Amino acid sequence: MKPALNIHDIPKWNQWIIFSLQHLFAMFGATILVPALTGLDPAVALVSSGVGTLAFILITRGTVPAYLGSSFAFIYPITQAIETAGIGGAMIGSFFAGLAYGVVAIAIRLGGLKSIIKLLPPIVVGPVIIVIGLALAPTAVDMAMNAPDTGEYSTKYFTIALVTLAITVAASIFLKGFLGLIPVLIGIIGGYVFALTQGIVDTSGVQAAWNQIVTADSIGAFFSGIFTVPNFTIPFVDYNVADVFSWQLFFTMVPIAVVTVSEHIGHQLALSKIVDQNMLVKPGLHTSLAGDGVATIIASVLGGPPNTTYGENIGVLAITRVFSVFVIGGTAVLAILFGFTGLITALISSVPSAVMGGVSIMLFGIIAASGLRTMIDSQLDLGDKRNLIISSIILVIGIGGAFLRFQIADLDLEINSMALAALVGVVMNLVLPGKESGLGNGSLFTVEDQKQAASK
Repeated sequence: MKPALNIHDIPKWNQWIIFSLQHLFAMFGATILVPALTGLDPAVALVSSGVGTLAFILITRGTVPAYLGSSFAFIYPITQAIETAGIGGAMIGSFFAGLAYGVVAIAIRLGGLKSIIKLLPPIVVGPVIIVIGLALAPTAVDMAMNAPDTGEYSTKYFTIALVTLAITVAASIFLKGFLGLIPVLIGIIGGYVFALTQGIVDTSGVQAAWNQIVTADSIGAFFSGIFTVPNFTIPFVDYNVADVFSWQLFFTMVPIAVVTVSEHIGHQLALSKIVDQNMLVKPGLHTSLAGDGVATIIASVLGGPPNTTYGENIGVLAITRVFSVFVIGGTAVLAILFGFTGLITALISSVPSAVMGGVSIMLFGIIAASGLRTMIDSQLDLGDKRNLIISSIILVIGIGGAFLRFQIADLDLEINSMALAALVGVVMNLVLPGKESGLGNGSLFTVEDQKQAASK
């Protein structure tokens, strides 16, 4: 399918803002949920994700339309670090996690891309992409049908999610022109309005922010009501690095980077398939990993959670076919501005979880479908026992929620299902005979990337 906007296309100003808002809505809930669960400031998370995304775009030379938001993989390690050494300790651990990305990027740069192609043939790539989408399915369904305050099933919440989903699907299928490019945003707005009629939208935060503005008795008070400075946690200003550093923090945070690196690779593969441009070749996996690491380091300096590429925004790219990196950059700028704008932050925060769940059902499913497309385009023979076994085990481990728990220096560490599925797939592909069958008869991408990869 022909893209509505290619990676370097610049949209019209009136469309630019709408496109960027759509991505902002897609990532907003997850980005502020991580700090909410760990005790960090959600506004700082917004600002750090925006700055980190701009840095990522700069480092990748504007060739990867990916948004970076708060990483769920670090929720437990951050909580542990804050309990033992405060927010400053968690930020030091995050800093080292960002450096770990750089180490992996250098290793890939020195080893060459051919080694990655050998490790990640279509028989591994396709099922892993499916796992990335479907492993998120329980999160989407939980948001859709369970009340957030009790965690119990709610017919009202599920109805709101289904209405939101129906609006999003209808907008995607039936609307043409510009409106056909923003179905996710239309779905969220429609779902929000319906949720208002059902009385489940908490507008207290919006009302408080609005009252602070309208009751202002001076220009200064008016602007202070609109713009608020997030609670940044800056090293050597809010804490002394030497006082809080410990190797325990290092071993708490850095091993998780191995998990998020695997997640990053999976997202790059999914994004490559959607955009039809091999991101592993241009700008190169080492470059995108370096950008991800720098974004995490920036977040650690500001006091936000580590960043990672977001599947939600990859889903938006797939459904809208708007691949412009300028749209992603606009989203980053809006995230920074919204982080300093109390009223807007309160408004977006008031979007019910059921609305986001309804949209996520489609977005996460699209990611999984991209994995199926990878296997089909590669003409993989699933009648071959080797291919059947590898793909089956990857899917069951990833979707089944298997994990590997171990200890390092008396610290409990865990490799989650996505990373474990990818790891098992890579190992099986290397160990089992008949590697040629895992490459399929087609090309992983519709462009001839193998020649480029061979020269790397």
